[in-house]
Amino acid sequence: MSEVYAARRTRLREYCNAGGSAAALISRPANVRYLAGAAPQGAVLLLGKTEDLLVCGPSPNRPPAERPDEALRVQTLPGAVGGDPAVAAADIAQGQGADSLAVEEHHLTVARHRALGSVAPRLRLANLGGAVEQLRVVKDEEEISCMRIGAEIADQALGELLESILVGRTERHLALELERRLVDHGADGPAFPTSVATGPNSGRPGHRPTDRRVEEGDFLSVCLGATYRGYRCEIGRTFVIGTAPADWQIELYDLVFAAQRAGRESLVPGAACRDVDRAARQVLDSAGYTEGLTALTGHGVGLEIDEDPQLSPAAMGKLDACVPVTVEPGVHLPGRGGVRIDDTLVVRPEADGGPELLTITTKELLAL
Repeated sequence: MSEVYAARRTRLREYCNAGGSAAALISRPANVRYLAGAAPQGAVLLLGKTEDLLVCGPSPNRPPAERPDEALRVQTLPGAVGGDPAVAAADIAQGQGADSLAVEEHHLTVARHRALGSVAPRLRLANLGGAVEQLRVVKDEEEISCMRIGAEIADQALGELLESILVGRTERHLALELERRLVDHGADGPAFPTSVATGPNSGRPGHRPTDRRVEEGDFLSVCLGATYRGYRCEIGRTFVIGTAPADWQIELYDLVFAAQRAGRESLVPGAACRDVDRAARQVLDSAGYTEGLTALTGHGVGLEIDEDPQLSPAAMGKLDACVPVTVEPGVHLPGRGGVRIDDTLVVRPEADGGPELLTITTKELLAL
């Protein structure tokens, strides 16, 4: 993988040089990891004029969970001195003879930005913006493989839960059990706080589990994700508790399923991001559910659970091949509940079989 990280840093260096910056300071943890292979807590990456460095604070007592790119020199600040790795990196950049330093202003605090200027007054600080985030949008096959394994783990954890007795258990208890199962099956941990929503809570995006207990006749919406080697995935399903769903539950489920299918089928290289959102949203709009829909139909996913691109009505840009995204439309009826169906897919051309579905748990409306 060393050559992969080196190639990523080369691309970023070319971008910085084209913008007039001889060096760059990467401080956002996901971006550090993308370029260096690991992101120890508080570490920053310096793309220097003469040498690249991973600058870390004093080493913790426990060994790091991951090792950075072996071709990258790691500089650890002495424990007695302490200090901010970002400030130390700016001082190093100035010592290497750089006259400008591109920084991630969207991640640095104002105080930290001022400290950089204070320790290295001869450096001109420029804004790197979201350059690294844009590099991260298109994944290589190794990244997608990690996400595929994470999706398999999430599918397995969800499948096992569905085989257990659910009536009488609380949302909170079910969420904790799902997160334990993720780790038991090899995940680094959950990709985000697991959502379990029952009855009138079902269908709400981002619902935080409560002590409400599962009851017969409930909709049960579950949204979870696994992190594997730093890469994340997301899956959401809705089920009915009891022997058979009510007519209104079947109608609502079929509607959301149709919207989700329309969004999935729109995932082709070159498709406008807003058109994917429109495909799913129109199905729900035509049925009278214009009010209360979420702001977006889906989003990119990778080292973070919410990345570019955004699949929303105002989204700019088009999809590329090898971009993992979620498609997650839903409808929530206040006081009654609702349905949300969520998959992680990878955009692929038709010649390669079209969009690759990573999360494969059935989307049939199951009565549990």
